[in-house]
Amino acid sequence: MREEKKLSQKELAKILGITQQAYSRIELGKAKPSLSKAKEIADFFNSTIEEIFFGEKFNY
Repeated sequence: MREEKKLSQKELAKILGITQQAYSRIELGKAKPSLSKAKEIADFFNSTIEEIFFGEKFNY
């Protein structure tokens, strides 16, 4: 999703207020974001936490 928006990890990390290293670890699945940060990421992509982090799409 990040690449579709043509954003680098560094650019998105800056938007989210975290370091590029922290964002990279989240994207690689080596670190888990806080619930509030996961919500912020989901909101940025106009998506859900489940879809972004679990690959599950829900129809509410």
